[in-house]
Amino acid sequence: MPKKIATRVSAIHGNGMFAVERLAKGERLIEYKGIRRTHEEVDAGDSGDVDSGHTFLFTLNEVWVIDANFKGNDARWINHSCAPNCEAVLHESEDDPEKSKVFIEAIRAITPGEELTYDYGITLAERHTPRLKKIWECRCGAKDCTGTMLRPKR
Repeated sequence: MPKKIATRVSAIHGNGMFAVERLAKGERLIEYKGIRRTHEEVDAGDSGDVDSGHTFLFTLNEVWVIDANFKGNDARWINHSCAPNCEAVLHESEDDPEKSKVFIEAIRAITPGEELTYDYGITLAERHTPRLKKIWECRCGAKDCTGTMLRPKR
């Protein structure tokens, strides 16, 4: 079976994932893989921080994070967009929360050549200063782009 998605250079940021074939709404495209680490391990490590604006971390729950910096797959190249064509879907393991998984699924039909994107949903506890908004700048180019990957504070 031919691969339906591929990594290529992105106009949004660095690398990106693109549809090679037509993708159907609801289609599961790829699992987001990497090693499981606790939030404490990530905070103490070298896997990115608030000041870098670059992360391959995916929060599973209040304890576990998927760190795609280590043993990650091509899902880590999927960029953020304010008008995404995909979503991240969490499949929780009730027996062992560390074994929960994240899959990227299409939320609409996607044509060949189109870049795959989802809303990162980044939330930061600290104040969203102009400096932080610049670090976490969104370059998706969507008509209604918010200019930042940061979720608004409530």
